[in-house]
Amino acid sequence: QRSRQVRGLYVIVDPDATKGRDVIEIAEATLRGGASVIQLRDKTRDKGEVLQIARTLRALCDAHDALFIVNDDADIALLSDAHGLHVGQTDLPVGEARRVLTPEQIVGRSNNGVEESLHSAGQGADYVAVGAVYSTTTMGKSGRTSLGPDMIRQVKQAVSAPVVAIGGINADNIAEVARAGADCICVVSAVTYADDPGRSTAELVEIIESAR
Repeated sequence: QRSRQVRGLYVIVDPDATKGRDVIEIAEATLRGGASVIQLRDKTRDKGEVLQIARTLRALCDAHDALFIVNDDADIALLSDAHGLHVGQTDLPVGEARRVLTPEQIVGRSNNGVEESLHSAGQGADYVAVGAVYSTTTMGKSGRTSLGPDMIRQVKQAVSAPVVAIGGINADNIAEVARAGADCICVVSAVTYADDPGRSTAELVEIIESAR
């Protein structure tokens, strides 16, 4: 079951958050550094272009035995043969997304606490993402309240699906998140804004492993 691979470090690559560098180049570096999951989030490019990038990223992830997830676009996830799709609270409901995807593809969903996580698990989400754990500027809605790592503990107790912590996580606080019991920890700028994304990834992976 692919949801069992939702562990370790999860990196979102977004062309709006790479300091102008190519998302494929960033993804390749972070995979070499030990990332377990890559998500493509692209809200700006045309779908034809996104599909080509998604297919390249899927092949890269396969080569590194990592999961490849597409944000929001079920059609891109299906056509690129991604390992899964990530949806937000206002995107397609999990059940509707599954009608578009193949049975092997997983669906993860964003949540801001225990109640939403229980609802997502009830819809059959393969993993629940919880955040923002700390304040962040790369998650879209600015001014979103930070939940703190204790919320990860609470969600872990409430649901059986893997829990992915997200939002404002970096080298200074990732150990705290790992100790709170997150199955998988998601970062954006801590890797994608780094001068050396591969090395930053390796450092984060090492911190997670020693914290556990």
